[in-house]
Amino acid sequence: MCQQALKIVALTPGAGGMLCGSCLSDNTLVGALQSLGHDVSLVPLYTPITTDEENLSVPPVFFGGMNVYLQQKFAVFRHLPRFLDRLLDHPRLISLLTSLPANTNQDQLASLTLSMVRGEEGNQRKEVHRLINWLVREPLPDIIHFSNLLVAGCARRLKREVTIPLVVTLQGDDVFLESLGEKHRARIVDEMQNLVAVIDRFIVHSHFYAKKMASYFSIPHEKFSIVPLGIEAADYLDSPRENSDHKAMRVGYLARICPAKGLDLLVDAFIQLKEQPAFERLELWVAGDLNRGDRAYFEQQKARIASAGCQNDFHYAGRVDRKQKIDFLSQLDLFSVPAPFEDPKGRYVLEALAAGIPVIQPADGAFPELVERTGGGQLFTPRDSSALAGTLSELLHDSERRRVLSLEGREGVMRAAGATEMAEETIAAYRLLLERP
Repeated sequence: MCQQALKIVALTPGAGGMLCGSCLSDNTLVGALQSLGHDVSLVPLYTPITTDEENLSVPPVFFGGMNVYLQQKFAVFRHLPRFLDRLLDHPRLISLLTSLPANTNQDQLASLTLSMVRGEEGNQRKEVHRLINWLVREPLPDIIHFSNLLVAGCARRLKREVTIPLVVTLQGDDVFLESLGEKHRARIVDEMQNLVAVIDRFIVHSHFYAKKMASYFSIPHEKFSIVPLGIEAADYLDSPRENSDHKAMRVGYLARICPAKGLDLLVDAFIQLKEQPAFERLELWVAGDLNRGDRAYFEQQKARIASAGCQNDFHYAGRVDRKQKIDFLSQLDLFSVPAPFEDPKGRYVLEALAAGIPVIQPADGAFPELVERTGGGQLFTPRDSSALAGTLSELLHDSERRRVLSLEGREGVMRAAGATEMAEETIAAYRLLLERP
């Protein structure tokens, strides 16, 4: 029997012009849900979202980044008339201001985060009321879906207004909180734990993360749905399965350039391999967003490569659009983003596998489940650059094993990690809420 199409509002925070894995995945999910016939509005928070697929978000931007900041810092901005708020929330102004150097320190960021998760009890209560008034307009959605718990501060007030099921995807909340330091984190986590009671369902992309988040936020296990991450992979079909058109061996990295993604570990492994005569022609190819705060880190990695005499074998492609990304990946022999933290998603792994490139990832976070589900990769001891170098060496010496992994990974993504599969599992989680007594 054909089930009724759902009306869904999905709220996702923009990343200030950066390509963010959560934004990319949220946009992909919305596109797949729409393709299944559902009425889905993707609503940006803080800043407009940036994606390398068709941007499916709709205006307006709620909790405009500049407005949120000013309301936190200066009480007068909490009482501005709406026409002035509209000026501050204009997408072009937000995009311009977020492109400027940021001076927010850790204490300020922690205070702002605490205020946001407090919802109407925080300094942005005016923004909470505006969002809720928009959400409860007729016709009401069947589901309201928050991209993470950090942006769900309005949930308590919203639950008093309507009986719409509230869903939260957990996909890195802890990573952000850990960056704030213990001094601030405990208060924010306590506030977020108070939100758990009003959230009807939590979606995570792996069993690992469900277990971790159950402990981190005191979430009952029965509130979780495991929805494996998926990507829109159709346009990867034209990328080559094997990379026989070049003589050099190429190891690649495609993610944000920052310590959290572990580029320094990959540079360590690359330098170790270059010391061996067998890898004289080995090249390191890197692509991804680089913000101002991480430029010193990136320069350090380039300096280390130059000190080892390998600068001519290092290539940085910068930010790549979707076509450039697929072209970049298709020219690699192996791929690794050796994140030193327990990554809850690993979208870049699926992208490399879809392009037919074997992956080498840390044996923690979501990576073991990703590799088991799709094939196409091997794991190494986390945070150990020598172990990474050893695994790279084994596969670089074994062309037949690379060929097998290439086929396994590509077929695995097409079979079990597509956007449609992710959307169908998400709808199943929604219907559990809508069909309960």
